[in-house]
Amino acid sequence: MLSRIQTALTNLEATHNIRILYACESGSRAWGFPSPDSDYDVRFIYCHPAAWYLTLDEGRDTLDFPVDDELDLAGWELRKALRLLRGSNAALFEWLQSPVIYHEALDFRARLAPLLPSLFNLKAGLHHYLGQLRRGVEEDLVGEEVRLKRLFYALRSALAARWIRERQTMPPMEFAPLRVLLPTALEADVTELLRQKASANEKTVMAQPATLLAFLREEFAAGQAARNDLSITRVGSAADELGVAFRTLLRESFAV
Repeated sequence: MLSRIQTALTNLEATHNIRILYACESGSRAWGFPSPDSDYDVRFIYCHPAAWYLTLDEGRDTLDFPVDDELDLAGWELRKALRLLRGSNAALFEWLQSPVIYHEALDFRARLAPLLPSLFNLKAGLHHYLGQLRRGVEEDLVGEEVRLKRLFYALRSALAARWIRERQTMPPMEFAPLRVLLPTALEADVTELLRQKASANEKTVMAQPATLLAFLREEFAAGQAARNDLSITRVGSAADELGVAFRTLLRESFAV
């Protein structure tokens, strides 16, 4: 599969005349709770030659492809990605923390990593994870049986929201460091569910876990109550540094 991903990225560069600067895993394989049949959620950031940007009309800024049983491949153009990063898009903060990197050029992540703490907006981040958690407590986990996959999606979102609320910093992407915020009384249950998920398929269901669901609802309520107490980050010089990074990456990406 790794060979298939690398080949796909190389072909994209040739077919679309782009330079892929960064490609990573963005789903459960990076979060730390994949199932044996989990697909590969590959996300990448790319740029065009400088002339592409010197037009009256902006061109298409995403590359999306049909999802098959194994590979979900999608990418964002560099200017779009940096604008979204400036706006504290939570997905990008996760991509740039991914433990699984399939491709990196021009020290892309290292250039941006020092800017991330000052770019991360606590209020926007909390809103993002509460939105994901809302889906869990109001839609995915309301039946007598629930999908194990959806339970972990909600649990990770709850812990990320709690991290923002309590520590007021950018939360880690992976589930393992987020677990330090899990109540001790739930540790054994979560450990057992992780063991089950490691051998379950993506559609595996289980009886609704009342104790865990109560915790998720409590975290959702606590997150909502905390929203107005969090500050909105003013990116200031970090935004200027993003502009410098944009120009530098364009210049170096297609240097002769």
